[in-house]
Amino acid sequence: MKLAVVDLAYGNIGSIQLAFERFDVRPELTADPEEIRNADRVVLPGVGAAGYAMQRIDELELRDVLTSLEQPALGICLGMQLLFERSEEADTTCLGIIPGTVRALEPAPERPVPHMGWSRLEVRDPEIGLKTGDYVYFANGYAADPGEATVASAAYGREIPAVVRHRNWLGAQFHPERSSEAGAEFLKAFLR
Repeated sequence: MKLAVVDLAYGNIGSIQLAFERFDVRPELTADPEEIRNADRVVLPGVGAAGYAMQRIDELELRDVLTSLEQPALGICLGMQLLFERSEEADTTCLGIIPGTVRALEPAPERPVPHMGWSRLEVRDPEIGLKTGDYVYFANGYAADPGEATVASAAYGREIPAVVRHRNWLGAQFHPERSSEAGAEFLKAFLR
């Protein structure tokens, strides 16, 4: 299997590569449009800011490639947020694959932002390799609103999509590569 990890030259690329290598899959780190287009699976990783990430996608001329993919693809953390139409973070226009806006999380005394830590999932679709009650690791200050694409959610001041599915795309707001056995099961389901 050819797995392409989109190289935007920042973020959690190393830990994502290692996570897939545990399943005997050697991910190819690439920003080459043809390599991405011809891969069997594509991962759009992300840690950082939406505006900068979209700037990198446009500099590398990857917007059309990413929005036209037909093979299974996965956005992780910021990579998931970029699938939506817009992010409030720096008022950024994103890829527009999934309808909706990514909004800032609201801090509270018992709920600091960014959301850094383990949260319990409510799962609507067991085919994603997760089940209700699983705990996964989040590190985010922004989150989308729930919608038709939401297949698993967590609570952090409001319901936030933990996993979205739209056509060939999956998105994980949490970090599967840092989420122990639940994260590994999610990644295995994506590879299947």
